[in-house]
Amino acid sequence: MSDERPPLRHSGWLWLPLSVAAIVVDQFTKTLILARFQLHESVTVLPVLDILRAHNPGAAFSFLAGAGGWQRWFFTVLAGGVSVAILIWLRQLRARAQAVPAAGLALVMGGALGNLIDRLQHGYVVDFVHVHWKQHSFPAFNVADACITVGAGLLLLDMFLEWRREKAGLKS
Repeated sequence: MSDERPPLRHSGWLWLPLSVAAIVVDQFTKTLILARFQLHESVTVLPVLDILRAHNPGAAFSFLAGAGGWQRWFFTVLAGGVSVAILIWLRQLRARAQAVPAAGLALVMGGALGNLIDRLQHGYVVDFVHVHWKQHSFPAFNVADACITVGAGLLLLDMFLEWRREKAGLKS
């Protein structure tokens, strides 16, 4: 495979609609939560799953949530910078031949931008999915967080598959 960029119509940018879909679904679900739930109000969906309105001024797992406000702008700049880097990276990928990493990057970018919109609009991220088991509880999250997680998983899967291909190539 050549190191030159693919033509724009064949680049990883073809996966940008996945980013847009992630943002739309994320913002739609957050709008529903904000309209229908008061802060900390919850509804049990399953014995291990609640819909819970929570506000997270920090990052994943409420990291830096109590840092005094500077973290809002730090995570805003970080999400913007990561999104620009992903756009550049996607431009280098071949949409079909490198579908797994392109989809992963598109999901990560969609999730980052979904949470960025919240930070700019509210000063915090709206979380609402709360998974728990007995006394154990996973921090509340949202669609954007799920997209980032799945996207990162796809990138790890691609790295593993590439490692396997290289290893198989060395054994041949």
